[in-house]
Amino acid sequence: MTPEGERLLREGLASLELDLTADMEQAFGRLLDLLQEGNRRLNLTALKSEADIVLKHFVDSATCLRGGYLKGPLRVVDLGTGAGFPALPLAILRPGLTLTPVDSIRKKIDFVRATAQALELPNVTPLVGRAETLAREPAHRARYDRVVVRAVAALPVLVELALPLLRVGGLLVAQKGPIEADELEAGGRAAHEVGGRVVDVDPFALPILGDGRTLVTVEKTRPTPERYPRREGIPAQQPLFWDAK
Repeated sequence: MTPEGERLLREGLASLELDLTADMEQAFGRLLDLLQEGNRRLNLTALKSEADIVLKHFVDSATCLRGGYLKGPLRVVDLGTGAGFPALPLAILRPGLTLTPVDSIRKKIDFVRATAQALELPNVTPLVGRAETLAREPAHRARYDRVVVRAVAALPVLVELALPLLRVGGLLVAQKGPIEADELEAGGRAAHEVGGRVVDVDPFALPILGDGRTLVTVEKTRPTPERYPRREGIPAQQPLFWDAK
């Protein structure tokens, strides 16, 4: 990582009130190298430049630590992890977390697994799969303390996919861009349907870049009805209480 990349990382994390040790900084530098090298072979992410990766992957991933919802020795699923975000930065910053990055694309999970091993992150156990299927398996349904997701789907979709994986009392922490009132209302209705409630909506600006972000936190308050999640693809195609847009 160049001195400029190190500066962006330090300043971005400092603005989130996160301390960066020398070991952590070294790990992020190695993660940058591995991601750029892997990207040349596997086309893992559209972000190529050092500044984009540092700010839009590393620092952006760290924003889900806002609100203090990821403190302590928690079991955390990262749904749709892609090239390992936010799971890999979280594993570096919060070694007490037990992280399960999940993605349906095997080449991405193979990359995340190899990268976690290279970075000596024993708290990361990647898994190939879809949320709709995993939530039907006894080893995963209602087994996790937290679900994190960098959201590209509408909130009602995320709620249906995530809450079945959570224990009662667990939290979905969804990283989204600016969220409209109608999506938030539909997400609240969907949460009630599958056993939860929206407990926090935290709008903020991405450090340094200033891009609009929202962290939406949903608590699981009761067991999810057995009919949820619906079969693969249906939650995205026919979101609860939401006209797909």
